[in-house]
Amino acid sequence: MQEFIGCCRSCGKAIYCENGFLNGTVQEDQTLECFECEEQRENPEK
Repeated sequence: MQEFIGCCRSCGKAIYCENGFLNGTVQEDQTLECFECEEQRENPEK
């Protein structure tokens, strides 16, 4: 099952909850960020 949760605050990509797992992260300010944007933010040299 796939349920739309919201959009990434950085790139606007749709973030879903799939089978109970969120395909992104919730930030301290309660916004969502996809895994790709979070990785780029944490490791900018890649």
